[in-house]
Amino acid sequence: MAVPALLFSDRLAAFSGSGETMLKGPFQPNWSSLQQYRTPEWFRDAKFGIWAHWGPQCQPEAGDWYARHMYIEGYRQYKFHLQKYGHPSKFGFKDVINEWKAESWEPEALVDLYKRAGAKYFMALANHHDNLDLYNSKYQPAWNSLKVGPKKDIIGGWVKAARNQGLHFGVSVHAAHTWSWMEPAQRADKEGPYAGVPYDGKLTKKDGTGKWWNGLDPQDLYAQNHALSENSYDNGAIHRQWGWGNGVCPPTTAYCEKFYNRTIDLIDKYDPDMIYFDDTALPLWPVSDAGLRIAAHFYNRSIKTRKSLEVVINGKILDEQQRQCMVWDIERGQSNSVEPLPWQTDTCIGDWHYDREIYERKGYKSAKMVIQMLVDIVSKNGNLLLNIPVRGNGTIDEQERSIVEEIGQWMSANGESIYGTRPWKVFGEGPSLEGAAPLSAQGFNEGKGKPYTAADIRFVTKGNSLYATVMEFPDNGKVLIKSLAAGSPHYPGTISKVSLPGSEAPLSFSRTTEGLTVELPVKPFYAVPLKIS
Repeated sequence: MAVPALLFSDRLAAFSGSGETMLKGPFQPNWSSLQQYRTPEWFRDAKFGIWAHWGPQCQPEAGDWYARHMYIEGYRQYKFHLQKYGHPSKFGFKDVINEWKAESWEPEALVDLYKRAGAKYFMALANHHDNLDLYNSKYQPAWNSLKVGPKKDIIGGWVKAARNQGLHFGVSVHAAHTWSWMEPAQRADKEGPYAGVPYDGKLTKKDGTGKWWNGLDPQDLYAQNHALSENSYDNGAIHRQWGWGNGVCPPTTAYCEKFYNRTIDLIDKYDPDMIYFDDTALPLWPVSDAGLRIAAHFYNRSIKTRKSLEVVINGKILDEQQRQCMVWDIERGQSNSVEPLPWQTDTCIGDWHYDREIYERKGYKSAKMVIQMLVDIVSKNGNLLLNIPVRGNGTIDEQERSIVEEIGQWMSANGESIYGTRPWKVFGEGPSLEGAAPLSAQGFNEGKGKPYTAADIRFVTKGNSLYATVMEFPDNGKVLIKSLAAGSPHYPGTISKVSLPGSEAPLSFSRTTEGLTVELPVKPFYAVPLKIS
């Protein structure tokens, strides 16, 4: 820990000079102090949240990381941009923001749908790597959604809807990486009629005369008034430099402090229950302590205003100490074992930002896939945060709506086997446990394991009941649960009743040394939970 501390030790004095003050309390801005953290029970009980990863990059309907890839010559989104908008020297991402109006956005209706789908918390994008704040931002006063684009307080609309529906509310914050992520905007084409003509990444306020953005400084958005990182033209280098090493151009003190102030302003204005950071550990670590100070402020603020620690921070790629300081988040993947501390999977039914190609080829995850993931994750002490991509106009398409509604049907019938449960002695049994794919970086083992069968079972407990969920309905209507065999050390007691959630009608069963055999009724659902007493 001493080496990273040295990386920002010369910045600490400057950080205390102006801007937002970190609220004092039992949490200090260091890892040892943040280890006091304990996950609130509401999060452990909630299990399922829905996310609107929605911002100006959804306007083109061309998928994730649009604001970066539109500047990379030859990429799909670069070609799309040329056809739809023109060359990025003339029409840059700032101009995409100007096209985004969110004209059909109805947050109350969407959050109502998500609550009926079974979500217990709702997450909204507060900013992405494109650096536009989607709230009334004191420290990003020109480039926020009230001043440009839709001219609406996006976070304000979402939080009002979530509170009205009785859901916990979270914000996701991604803007710490704009510094390096937007570097392709400094480039120019190497070939073709625009060869050598710079993209708009270096424009400044003086270049806006006669333009729609007259008086605005693009550098307040793009943050590209700096040298390129080492190997910046290697388009994969951004991933190796995500933790602010491996030759990344180091961010300035002013940049780090602005991010800190923007985030504290967001917390204090909108009072979220959760913050998701798209960073290794905490934002800007280890080149700055800004993320540590944000975490300490957030926790201390909860203790002051809520009288207890009732908030959650999600962070990625955490070491053992850091996993005690916040809730570990696994992107597009899940743990292969029961984790000792609560954790979360975040994933999406399509791409993070809306992609019309996925819609047109009917490429979304099915409700069945989502439910099976949820059951597996919950059995291992985790939660699932599911993004439903939102179109630029603020709506979801009919395929997405159908998926969400089907998830809601399963949750309405079987939610008691999910909410408020805790892991059992073993999380499951069956062939899918063999050869499980390992995690890589942020996660990314989703869909790489064996498909589920009727022999795959997942377990959780609640009160005096054990829930055993059969991941696929068996062809013969009978399921054998080996972990519940007579004499099993996992369940030495007597089994007196097996039933379906919400039903008092007992199911026929027998218990032998081979296992517990249960006769299922006419196929009620995929992923069939059995309540065992």
